[in-house]
Amino acid sequence: MPQLKNDRFLRALLRLPVDRTPVWMMRQAGRYLPEYRASRAEAGSFMDLCRNTELACEVTLQPLQRYPLDAAILFSDILTIPDAMGLGLHFAEGEGPKFHKPLRSAADIEKLEVVNSERDLDYVINAVSTIRRELNGRVPLIGFSGSPWTLATYMIEGGSSRDFARCKEMLYKRPELMHQLLAVLADSVTDYLNAQIRAGAQAVQLFDTWGGVLSHSAYREFSLHYMARILRGLIKEAGGRRVPAILFTKGGGQWLEAMAETGAEALGLDWTTDIGSARARVGGRVALQGNLDPSVLFAGSERIRREVAHILGAFGHGSGHVFNLGHGITPKIDPDHAGAMIEAVVTLSAKYHT
Repeated sequence: MPQLKNDRFLRALLRLPVDRTPVWMMRQAGRYLPEYRASRAEAGSFMDLCRNTELACEVTLQPLQRYPLDAAILFSDILTIPDAMGLGLHFAEGEGPKFHKPLRSAADIEKLEVVNSERDLDYVINAVSTIRRELNGRVPLIGFSGSPWTLATYMIEGGSSRDFARCKEMLYKRPELMHQLLAVLADSVTDYLNAQIRAGAQAVQLFDTWGGVLSHSAYREFSLHYMARILRGLIKEAGGRRVPAILFTKGGGQWLEAMAETGAEALGLDWTTDIGSARARVGGRVALQGNLDPSVLFAGSERIRREVAHILGAFGHGSGHVFNLGHGITPKIDPDHAGAMIEAVVTLSAKYHT
């Protein structure tokens, strides 16, 4: 693989010195970009876009052609594992992801097997190696997966949910069945992320989108426990470099201390947690990623710049901060506003690293 020309992101994840705070955006390759919409139209559907190696590579690189980002993230979806298990992932216009065959019985869970990613998700693994080659060392490539709990919510509910009633019914009425499902998913995610690392991913992120809907004790038992299991099983080094892992639980600010004990090199923060307070709580053990409210990007450039400056100042001096949104960028954002945020990070953060 070509030599990495910009390792600012990887160094910050390992809390090593950097010249400025690195920046990337969750969902940076997405519907807010007109070039992305054109590529999706060419592919025919979202999943066709994911399965087309060349187009998946193209949309991964699109934001790097617009902005001075410090990392690329694989273009894919968090629900590829349940799709590979035969649940039939599809996307209804305006309704988000859905499954043709959601889990409705113990028998449905009994027949699930751990995914062999090299075989069952070869289109993702091929995309990783292609993107890594096309990046030519420009910036690191991030691989990712949904967390076991988050995957389970979609698999049981059949799609997005307001109250997660089916999942929580199983969790409290049949906890042994939920644990069985989560164990299969944890082993599948471990295999999946390791396959991405072998193909060229230089960091990985676990997206625990729905961990925050759990009670305090249920989060530890049914979400965090399985993410820690995954992190213990990941490849730690590739190409002579550490492969850092980022753990992101939306709504997870109350569990930062426990999250920091999992072995992740960094924790992602949503916008509801003050990053200065988070650093005081866990910053000596892990790096922090985040955490601008994505809705700030509806504002003009001056307001965006003030909000960026506030987060940089709240974190303070020294390494261990990767600037990001507190969740994915939303489709209606003006691309110029995303550019204003990135430009503010680039120009304002250097003083915190002298």
